[in-house]
Amino acid sequence: MSSSVDQIKSRIDILTLVSSYMKLDRAGANWKGKCPFHSEKTPSFFVSPERGSYYCFGCGASGDIFTFVEEFEGLDFKGALRLLADRAGVQLEVYNKINKETESEKEKLYKAMEEATKYFENNLKENKQAQEYLKSRGLTDKTIKDFRIGYAILDWRRLYDFLKEKSFTDDEIEKAGLAKKPNDGQKTMYDRFRGRIMFPISDSSGRVIAFSGRIFPESVPTEVGTPTMVGAKYLNSPETPIFKKSAVLYGLDKAKQSIRKNDFSIIVEGQFDLILSHQAGFRNTVATSGTALSNSLKLEDNSINNLGLVSRLSQNIVFIFDADMAGFNASMRATPIALALFSDMNVKATQIPEGMDPADLISKIGPNSWREVIRNSKHIIEFLVDKYMLISKNNDLLQTKLEIENKIIPYLTLINNPVKKSHFISLISNKSGISENDIRERLKVVERELKSENREIEKMAKKEETMFRADYILRKLLGIIFWQKSLTESIINTNEVIHRLVLILNLEKEKLLESSKYNRGDLIFEAEVFYGGDPSHLKKDTEELLSNLEEERFKEKLGIKMRELRQSEEFKDTVKAKLILTEIGEINDKIQNIKNKKT
Repeated sequence: MSSSVDQIKSRIDILTLVSSYMKLDRAGANWKGKCPFHSEKTPSFFVSPERGSYYCFGCGASGDIFTFVEEFEGLDFKGALRLLADRAGVQLEVYNKINKETESEKEKLYKAMEEATKYFENNLKENKQAQEYLKSRGLTDKTIKDFRIGYAILDWRRLYDFLKEKSFTDDEIEKAGLAKKPNDGQKTMYDRFRGRIMFPISDSSGRVIAFSGRIFPESVPTEVGTPTMVGAKYLNSPETPIFKKSAVLYGLDKAKQSIRKNDFSIIVEGQFDLILSHQAGFRNTVATSGTALSNSLKLEDNSINNLGLVSRLSQNIVFIFDADMAGFNASMRATPIALALFSDMNVKATQIPEGMDPADLISKIGPNSWREVIRNSKHIIEFLVDKYMLISKNNDLLQTKLEIENKIIPYLTLINNPVKKSHFISLISNKSGISENDIRERLKVVERELKSENREIEKMAKKEETMFRADYILRKLLGIIFWQKSLTESIINTNEVIHRLVLILNLEKEKLLESSKYNRGDLIFEAEVFYGGDPSHLKKDTEELLSNLEEERFKEKLGIKMRELRQSEEFKDTVKAKLILTEIGEINDKIQNIKNKKT
């Protein structure tokens, strides 16, 4: 194992790390808790301090401190390595060994974003007008520095020329979302961000992955060669290989520790709202600006959805939006997603006084008023009923009741707890005048409509979960194979490993090794970091990974057979059901044999 990884593991034990993310209780020599990687009521997630690893008997999640951070934080291996190195106070000499030729595409894009951030920061230092504007919004010098706020000069190619001088290619600059080509077919590229105050958006480890730019001054050129004209108030980075809008919330890298400590998160809309909230001491605030809310719970390209990570940090969440209809509509889009993440989450919402946004409230009236707004938050269902009843003062009451019936009652299907559900049925009835019987009848109709849809969603979720586990293990194995093949003298028999992979995956050797899904350089880097310094664990770890992959494949087959069994039972095909039960028994025996070998 490399000296960097060795040092990190010697300074951060698995129990301390996992305990900083979630609640664990002692269970003999081990510790247990509810798995953060799938929804469960009974704890099946175990941490073994002696082995330095974790394992979930429910979903099969397993690994060490690095894999835990990757999965929980939604990071790639390099992001997890950086985060843990910072936490352990370890210098990463492995990064210094990477030369320009062997850098992966993503690594080059991260570097381009970092250089652009520094460039924008320096621009701001030289632009007094932009500095004065930020201070007029209530930002201090320290806050501006902490959030790395910068400025994009109102010029066509300043950033592009700067990055070219740093030896970045046109392709890299374009893929990072920092410059684009004209629509008229000309080759000369131009900056995407011009005449804007720049807010860097970072991933969970603090790497800059995107920007959101606020227009300043209030006009920019929109096409090459045309006079200046008013542009969009905010311009965000496009999706890139390192930035998925559904995978990050602005400020989450700075907010996550406070969310864990205070056991609730605050979600606002804009950058200034978030920054001033942090400046006022509410560091458990994140913002949706520059990102897109998603209800997907699964990892995609090593990134996690934006609300998914927040829900893992705390199941208490408060949405705060502007008092206008745009803010209300935003809450209507976002809160069902949060409720759907975990049925027992405590999702609240509130609005600030009319004619203000959170940034104005904090900077002009003061932090105490902001604290009061948060304190007055209500459960999302009560909040929405109150909002609709307030609107009904100026509208037809019957129409308002129909709106509540169609838009709020469906939320009750997301609440599994019968006591909670009964409470909100009474609440809706008391506030709206709709009888409890009518609400329950409407709820039955909605539940019937959603029953088949939810079943399909559940099937897909389980399938994606199994596919992700298998995909993650395969990535590790391919990294070991490619790394060993690059050495003059390999430690393991790579042909034997490849042969077993081909049998497990039922895939041709050429397709296995030539998959374009993974970057070979990244895979080799990860394997070399782990085993380059001390390869004594390589054979054992490879064997364990192969066993885990085989287990995941059998679990996938088991899921298919279970669905086939349900179908045959629905059609009362007893002969087919009996055959499927036999197959299920055989698959379960194989899974159990693999588990027995591990123990």
